[in-house]
Amino acid sequence: MPMSEIEVPKELREFMLEEAEETFLGQKNGAHKQYRYGNLHIREYDDKFLLHSDRIDPRKDPIGHLVHDAPEVLIGLACAVFAGSQIAKKFLNKKSKKSTFTSALISSIIFGYLGYTITRKIKNHLE
Repeated sequence: MPMSEIEVPKELREFMLEEAEETFLGQKNGAHKQYRYGNLHIREYDDKFLLHSDRIDPRKDPIGHLVHDAPEVLIGLACAVFAGSQIAKKFLNKKSKKSTFTSALISSIIFGYLGYTITRKIKNHLE
């Protein structure tokens, strides 16, 4: 759990803002539901709520949110696109199209995941 998150146990108080909207935007991290209220991101678990404040509300500025609050997603996508395109270029003339597509897809998934995971670890370490 990043230091910037606040934990509110449900047993102390059933916490929920009336104006908070349930959303699919954001990483659920095992939560049953998640909500947004302005820049506040609320995750609901069986026994608690976890809250943190984003710099930018993804409903208003999705690209700004990715850049400032979730750069690991952008870096993961960039790694996936780069790896897939490099594999496709390398094997395009040497293998069948099906084999090239499969190689590019697999490398995209692997490098995208690695880029995302490494960036997330660095981000969490810096927080």
